[in-house]
Amino acid sequence: MSEEISKKVINIFSKHIKNKPVDSPEKVKTFAGFSYVRLDKDVNGYPFKAEKLLNYAKECHYLVKVMREKNGAPALYSYNVPNDKLLDFLLMFRNNELNGSIIEIDKFFPKSII
Repeated sequence: MSEEISKKVINIFSKHIKNKPVDSPEKVKTFAGFSYVRLDKDVNGYPFKAEKLLNYAKECHYLVKVMREKNGAPALYSYNVPNDKLLDFLLMFRNNELNGSIIEIDKFFPKSII
């Protein structure tokens, strides 16, 4: 997914939070207590292709930063989590197998850092 799409979605949420009119066909909706925006086309106006999105997801990794207490002081742990393991990783916090506070989740592509 391109940076342009991410910026577009963030902009839609920003306007929604600030109660500004959203001048796009995508409206902010809520389900299960979370806000979301549905996009049917990419920034060039082409419909998304499932195969391309799934291939993109396979390449993604996430850097999950977690704050924990170590010897009475806060420490920051950075985990490299592949896309297909992200939900398992988050469930470990939910099930108290891992502890700490998630500070940030950032996407990266391992091939791009080589």
